[in-house]
Amino acid sequence: MAAAYSSHRSVHSVLSLFLALAALVAFARAQLSPTFYASSCPAAVLTIRTAVRAAVALDARSGGSLLRLHFHDCFVQGCDASVLLDDTANFTGEKGAGPNAGSLRGFGVIDAIKVLLEVLCPRTVSCADILAVAARESVVALGGPSWKVQLGRRDSTTASLSTANTDLPSPASSLSTLLAAFARKGLSSTDMVALSGAHTVGQTQCQNFRAKIYNETNIDGPFAASRRASCPATGGGGALAPLDASTPNAFDNAYYGDLIAQRGLLHSDQQLFSGSSTDGLVRSYAASPAQFRSDFAAAMVRMGDIGVLTGSSGQVRRNCRRVN
Repeated sequence: MAAAYSSHRSVHSVLSLFLALAALVAFARAQLSPTFYASSCPAAVLTIRTAVRAAVALDARSGGSLLRLHFHDCFVQGCDASVLLDDTANFTGEKGAGPNAGSLRGFGVIDAIKVLLEVLCPRTVSCADILAVAARESVVALGGPSWKVQLGRRDSTTASLSTANTDLPSPASSLSTLLAAFARKGLSSTDMVALSGAHTVGQTQCQNFRAKIYNETNIDGPFAASRRASCPATGGGGALAPLDASTPNAFDNAYYGDLIAQRGLLHSDQQLFSGSSTDGLVRSYAASPAQFRSDFAAAMVRMGDIGVLTGSSGQVRRNCRRVN
């Protein structure tokens, strides 16, 4: 009887903790608003939009890079701009983590936007919000959907190299690993498949797909041969390759058609269409651009809510690369 009572209390405690955490998340999200800067910095969103569109016009690859920055930020400590912090003598940031080192781009664009906003509205617009808006504007500039970006995030004063190394999905991830990684961030399997569609733009390094094109069998033969031509089987080097070979600079649903045709460049990409639970969703997105656009936009809003700092938490950095 005592054991049963103790078990009941334990379950009740766990339930209470879950409800408390849910309430905290709801409270944090309630503090975000698309009109957060309407009075304090009314030109904020337009400034970010203008800078991003200029960057994408100069180099279409910038769009994918800025979108990836937001993703790599949100999956480590939440959407708090921790990914932008430089290393110092007594601080190690996330830029040197395995998934980030030598591959993350777009920092200069974010720096330029921050300089403009500090002139217009000093100490007002957070770097985390700049990343969130820049991601949307990148997608729109490349022909993708738009969505209402919730604003009001604040910037962290810390970063986590170890979390970046453990929480960011690897190009070698299995489907179960991908689903678990997204679930830990409160994202569903639909969110995971939709957000993976961001690979319809951007490029990746030879080292990330070498094993795929030389060792795996679930890949279209001519496609693998074309990629082997510029990615040697051993050693370093090798050229960058587009993640979506058909329309690499357009934000569309071609990525999913590539998966059905076994032209997923990364092992983790092709896992989404490999005779498993996500095959149906891949087929749906390949057949319906509208469904993909809608689900992607909704998933971006949910991702942008991960671990946000609001109110008196964190700070608004004057320089996105270092704490105040």
